[in-house]
Amino acid sequence: MKVYLNEIQIRILIALMLFLGFISCNQSSEYKENISVSEVYDISNALPSKDAKTDGNKNRITLNNKIDQLKIIKSGTLKLKVKDVKETAKRIKVITGKFNAYVANLKYVNNSHQKENNFKIKVPKEYFDVLLDSISAYADVIDQETVNTQDVTEQFVDVSSRLETKLQVKERYENVLRKKAKTVEDIIYAEEKLGSIQEEIEAAQGRLKYLSNRVAFSSIDVILYEEIKFKDEIVQLDTFWTKSKEGLLFGLGLLENLVLVLVHSWSILVLILVGILLYRKRKRV
Repeated sequence: MKVYLNEIQIRILIALMLFLGFISCNQSSEYKENISVSEVYDISNALPSKDAKTDGNKNRITLNNKIDQLKIIKSGTLKLKVKDVKETAKRIKVITGKFNAYVANLKYVNNSHQKENNFKIKVPKEYFDVLLDSISAYADVIDQETVNTQDVTEQFVDVSSRLETKLQVKERYENVLRKKAKTVEDIIYAEEKLGSIQEEIEAAQGRLKYLSNRVAFSSIDVILYEEIKFKDEIVQLDTFWTKSKEGLLFGLGLLENLVLVLVHSWSILVLILVGILLYRKRKRV
């Protein structure tokens, strides 16, 4: 009876040891994180350099799911001859409001030869073509009409891929700082790297926002001008009677001035007259 009990105890002991060994193996392998504290100095290697190009095929496949259309910046220029610059400009402003557009950088010039009004219109990209045609309809003569396009899809892909990589690296640093960094040196280094990566992330996000605004709103430079007819001045030829009239008026003016001089200098004339009389009287004596 004792032998039977000892066998049961041995079996239970063996089973217990196996169970405890299995649990300890799972715990040792479960808490192995993505990165250890000793690897904190190697995380920066995951950052792509500013001049390095990302793997085109791999990144483009993932980003093509997010970018479902080309990123095109459109701009145009119109130079139109019109009958009335101010009236045409007012009508164009009314049209821009209907297409959720707005006028910027307006400049009006008026000289002896022509009136000119220059301004820029910012319009949503979906209304670019229809607004361009609507403005052209007000012209008597279209001197210039140009449309330029700039494909910035590649820039979107590059900046987006760099941004995605930086976000992943930031997450790894945060994980290290939160769970693995134990020494003061590791904590300071991880925080410095997080600050640097955050600046690069914000720069990439700002670049994407700038490109998005450029794509969302197209621009149209409009030049309106109105020609002014040159008026010849009428030159009147001098006739005999005209010259005679001018001569008579000049003589009357001269006589008037002479009389005024004599009136203002009467005291001098009296002295001169008295001097002459005294001189004659002495000469007689």
